[in-house]
Amino acid sequence: MPLALPADLPAENATLMFQEAAQAADVVAAQFARNRDTLAVLGAKLRTSPPPFVATCARGSSDHACTYAKYLLETQLGVVTASLSPSVGSVYAAPLRLRGALFIAISQSGKSPDLLRNAEAARAAGAHVVALVNAEDSPLAALADTVVPLCAGPERSVAATKSYLASLAAIAQLVAYWKDDAALLAALDALPGAMREAWSKDWSALADGLVDARNLFVLGRGLGLGAAQEAALKFKETCGLHAEAYSSAEVKHGPMALVGAGFPVLVFAQPDETGAGAVAVAAEFRARGAAVWVASAQAGDCQLPVAAAPHPALAPLLEVQSFYRAINALALRRGYNPDLPPHLNKVTETV
Repeated sequence: MPLALPADLPAENATLMFQEAAQAADVVAAQFARNRDTLAVLGAKLRTSPPPFVATCARGSSDHACTYAKYLLETQLGVVTASLSPSVGSVYAAPLRLRGALFIAISQSGKSPDLLRNAEAARAAGAHVVALVNAEDSPLAALADTVVPLCAGPERSVAATKSYLASLAAIAQLVAYWKDDAALLAALDALPGAMREAWSKDWSALADGLVDARNLFVLGRGLGLGAAQEAALKFKETCGLHAEAYSSAEVKHGPMALVGAGFPVLVFAQPDETGAGAVAVAAEFRARGAAVWVASAQAGDCQLPVAAAPHPALAPLLEVQSFYRAINALALRRGYNPDLPPHLNKVTETV
C-alpha cells in the first residue's frame, strides 16, 4: 500500500523526479563538452593499445547502464565485455586476472565499499580503471586512472533519472571516441535536442493502463535490454508495482507461460536488428489478450511514441527519457511519492 494518500502528494510537475529528469538533456550537453578532451585522449590510447576485454562493475541503475555498455562495446568495437559481481572482490576477496583490461566502474556517489574494493583490486591487477561518477570528489574518482564526470549535479530524488541517462551518454561518448566513429560523434551532437523531444512525448496511455496493475513484464533486447531493466526497477521503486525485465528472446524460454488475458507487457523496440523480433513478440502476446504497450519511433496501434534517434545506438536514452515522465505520473496516480520510495535511501553502501 502507498505510504501517502493522494491528497498529500505533490503535483506531477512538482516532484523532484520530474524536475531532475527534465534536466537530463542539458546535463548531457554539458557533460559532452566537459569530457570531450578526456575521452578523445582515452579513445586514442585504447586504439593504440586495445585491451583484451572490458569489465564493468556497478549496482542498481548504474548496473543497467553497464548492460547498455556491454552491447554497445561488443556491437560497435567487438570487444568482449563482462559484468563483474561486486561481491567477488569485496565479500569473496577473490583475485581476478585483469592485466591490460579496461575496468569501468559506474556510480553516483562513488563511495560504496564493494565498488571501491573492486576498483582497487582491478588497478592493483593491472587494469586501467575508468570511473563514470557524479561525485567528482569521491573516493572512486580519487583511485581511478581516468575520471569521467557525469555532470548531473545534485540529484535529491531517491529514484535516479538524470544520472542514469548521463551514464549512458558517457558510455556512448567513450565508444564514439574509441572507435573514432564520425557518424556516432555527429549523432551525439544531436542527442540533447532529441532528448528534449523525447521528454515531450505523450505516454499517458501507459499510466492509464497500469494504475491498478499488480505485475508486469518489461521487454527489450540488445541495446534496449538495459532500458527494460531500468524501467522494471522504477516500477518497483516508485510505484510499488512488481515488474520483471526480460530479453524479448529470453521471455519465450519459460516466463511467457504467465502471459495471458489482461497481463500487462511493456516492450522497448529498438530501431535496429532486434526491433522486428520485439514487435513480433508483442503481437503474439496481444493476440493472447495481454495488455501490451510498445515503445517505438514508428506510429501504430497501442504504441508509445518515441523521438527519432540520431543514431540507433542512442535510442535507449530517448525511450528511457520518455518513460521517466510516464512513471512519475503513474506513481502519483497509484498514491506514491516517487521521490521517497519506502525503505530506500539515496545513497546505498554495500559491502
